[in-house]
Amino acid sequence: MLKITPLGGLGEIGLNMMVVELANTMILVDAGLMFPEDHMLGVDCVIPDISYIKASDARLAGIILTHAHEDHIGALPYLMKSVNAPIFGTPFTLGVVEKKLDMFGLRKHARLYEVTPAEQVRFSPFAVSFVRVSHSVVDGVGLAIQTPYGTVVHTGDFRINSGVALDQQTDVSRFRQLGEQGVLLLMSDSTNVEMPGRTLSDHQISQNLYQIAAEAQGRIIVALFASSIVRIQQIIDIAVALGRKVAFSGRSLEISTELAKNLNHLRIPEGGEVALSDVNAYDDNQIVIITTGSQGEPMSALARMAGGTHSHVDIRSSDKVILSSKFIPGNERAIAAIINRLYRLGADVVYDKISDIHVSGHAYAEELKEMIRLTRPVFFMPIHGEYRHLVLHARLAKAEGVAPERVLLVENGQQVVLDQHGGRCDGPVPIGRVMVDGKGVGDVGRSILKERRILSEDGIVAVTVAFDEETGTIVYGPEVVSKGFVFKNQTGHLIQDAQCVILETVEEMGPSVPLEIDAIRSAIVTALRQYFFFTIGRRPLILPFILKV
Repeated sequence: MLKITPLGGLGEIGLNMMVVELANTMILVDAGLMFPEDHMLGVDCVIPDISYIKASDARLAGIILTHAHEDHIGALPYLMKSVNAPIFGTPFTLGVVEKKLDMFGLRKHARLYEVTPAEQVRFSPFAVSFVRVSHSVVDGVGLAIQTPYGTVVHTGDFRINSGVALDQQTDVSRFRQLGEQGVLLLMSDSTNVEMPGRTLSDHQISQNLYQIAAEAQGRIIVALFASSIVRIQQIIDIAVALGRKVAFSGRSLEISTELAKNLNHLRIPEGGEVALSDVNAYDDNQIVIITTGSQGEPMSALARMAGGTHSHVDIRSSDKVILSSKFIPGNERAIAAIINRLYRLGADVVYDKISDIHVSGHAYAEELKEMIRLTRPVFFMPIHGEYRHLVLHARLAKAEGVAPERVLLVENGQQVVLDQHGGRCDGPVPIGRVMVDGKGVGDVGRSILKERRILSEDGIVAVTVAFDEETGTIVYGPEVVSKGFVFKNQTGHLIQDAQCVILETVEEMGPSVPLEIDAIRSAIVTALRQYFFFTIGRRPLILPFILKV
């Protein structure tokens, strides 16, 4: 049986990881992470549970990457600590992966193999071909996985676009050719299924950006994703046309642009780029600064500019700041705060809510329909999206003529099984989310998050009491210290009364208390919880330290 198992990315945005296996061979498509949700206090990122892969790591023949976004490559360093399969990707994707693995000290152990669109890699009984797709990062590919039962097409993240160079457009003819040859299963990106019509053309975005830039009297500061190489090239071309020079600000931006230049994805005419430290040597109307921070990241270059802490750029009233990216859900408040600070400093700010200056890298509904028509699959499986996206994409496929019983609506952990008898859903297999906090991987769970939430909302109260081991009398304390709970100088009586509650609790327990540390600890916690909630309506985390001396 051919088995396809999503370990992440179906029912959520991020964590993309897909296992494809047959007989004794397993291949993995992507290894992505997800950035923490609001309730995951202190967590740096989230990765999929890879126990299913570890249980069969001897069968893992290769890891195939569709593109260089974190939600598709971010979990690689953590995966590589458990498995060491060869990794296949396009040059830009592997360039980003190399930088990432260097940060973790894993580069020398990695086996990285460059592939190009139209190339084929064999993992018997599989043969994987790569199909160029357009996305918001260069060098993206979809996959055509040939199996004994037929061809499985994985679109990767894609859109069917226009207005860019041919080598950056989705290879529609290749997808059509696959459809003519016969596609057993199409797995297609569902992210923007709710959006009617088609994505804007890059040419239209470029025209809009040019018009905004042409009206600017002072410096132009453009914030975008460091991986948006096509957009960066558009900004460079506009700067050249207006007689301006470009400068880059932001470490991730400098790394990605240097990589893109080396691979000829980014072209800057000689003399067109200046160091950021030199921008003040030019007139304001001669400069375009391309920077990171479009999502309101607190330590980004744009945030430091807005906060007046950037080492080279102070925002001026003549500056025009362009945020050329969409507002990612969850980042709205942070972005709005930066926009407000920029306005307070006198800058003019342009963002996608007031002008069409960004185009999504994910196909809209009409493009998703076109992909189904091109490939004409026997079976269809929506991927990459929250559950509502998967449901809507499944409905769209049925409307495009895919038989309802052949539309496979699958979530993480469910297996799709394809064999001579057809296709069906099976499983489940073990899945989950593993939280990464600093160097700790998986050591933060629900109980830790609950404690962090309590600390963040109601603070902490520490109680210290020492007993004489022989007499059972209190020889120290009770000392009560609070952090993040109340101001002692404003509600000092609350702490004093809490001390009385502790003394009364100990008294009620009788002379055997010193021999029962756990009992007194539990009694103090219960009594203080009741007291604090009754008097002030809060539930701080209570830490009792009970000593025998």
